[in-house]
Formats: sequence, C-alpha cells, structure tokens
Amino acid sequence: MIIPAYNEARSLPLVLSEIPKGVTREIVVVDNGSTDATAEVAARAGARVIRESRRGYGRACLAGIAALSPEAEIVVFLDADHSDYPEEILHLIRPIKEGCADLVIGSRTLGKREKGALAPHQRFGNWLACWMIHQRWGYRYTDLGPFRAIRREALDRLGMEDTAFGWTVEMQVKALQQGLRVVEAPVSYRRRIGQSKISGTLIGSFQAGATIISTILRYSFCQKALH
Repeated sequence: MIIPAYNEARSLPLVLSEIPKGVTREIVVVDNGSTDATAEVAARAGARVIRESRRGYGRACLAGIAALSPEAEIVVFLDADHSDYPEEILHLIRPIKEGCADLVIGSRTLGKREKGALAPHQRFGNWLACWMIHQRWGYRYTDLGPFRAIRREALDRLGMEDTAFGWTVEMQVKALQQGLRVVEAPVSYRRRIGQSKISGTLIGSFQAGATIISTILRYSFCQKALH
C-alpha cells in the first residue's frame, strides 16, 4: 500500500489504524515535503516512511513505487486525508486476486458519499473527464478516485510518468490503451480531515482540472499519431 501524504499528521493515525490487519504486506507512507509531524506519526504507527521533498501527487506515488519490495504483487494507492475507508481495501483487491481484473478503481460515484464530501466542481470535473475518456476509448468510467488497486506487473507495464494532478487519469487512460482488464468497485467517501490542497482552493481546482483535461487530450493525440 502506498499512501502519499503532505501535512496529514492529524488524519494519518486514523487512516493507518483502520487498515485491516494481515491484508497488506507493506505500508509505505511517502512524506511529500510535509512541514508537520507526518513522517513521525507514520513511523510510530509502523509504516515505512519514504521522503520525497519535491512536491506533486504523482511524484510521491512514483517515489512509493520505487521503494516497493520486489515481492509486491498488488499495489494499493490510498489518500492520507481519511476521506476513504481503508477497510474497503478488500473490495479493491478481491477482483485482482480472483483473476478477474488488473486494475480496480474505487468509485465514489457508485458508493455511498457523505453530504459535502465531493464539492460540485469535483463532481463536474469527474464527469467531464470520464465523458472525454468514453468518447475517445469507449470505456465508461464513473470516477477518477485515488483509492485503487493494480497488479504490480500491470503497473510496471504502464510506465507511469505524471508527477502532479494527472496521475490518476494517466493510469486509467493507459490501462485502456494497453488492454488491461479494468473494473470499478463502489467505495464510501466522507469529508476529509483538514482542507484539500487541490480542491480546497480555486487555483488548485483550476490547475488540477486543466492538467486532467490536457492529459486526456495528450494521450488521445499520441495514440492517433501511432495509428
């Protein structure tokens, strides 16, 4: 399990305590340049702490992947803000363990959401991105949720590159391009602890939305050029 974290000392103890025992072989918390006690809190809880001082969600995920042990067969990504329900990890890894999927996206749209957990601009942005993907690749995603699981071999094949907000959509688009077996699993979602660094500000929301759309367009044009 890889948990990117930036100033999540308040929420991280709850997240780590709610991960089911015996399900994950290794928990890697990537401290993405925090100025609070995120790294110390994670270490006290028994997680392996990796420091990536260069800011960026995708950059933190890449650092986590690089730190994984070679024995890891399934990789789970989980946010550190306590908005997801860590105990629902079983919903994500089951299709992979049963040989039915290579990538499982936790869909907040299909699951139960606490009122106000997803802001209107987040819901619209998710819908627009999923609509664009469906128009280009024919697969109807319902969410770009960060809580997800992927077979390690499939993850390595994707060659992930994005260092910022385009990480999740890059993975979902590349999975379709490479013919991975993709499914969505309903997951619950609640209000996060603290303010989001992305959706909590107008500038952050605009930057994230622009990056997601440009990522979809870039891979769409790249694939057309290959043909």
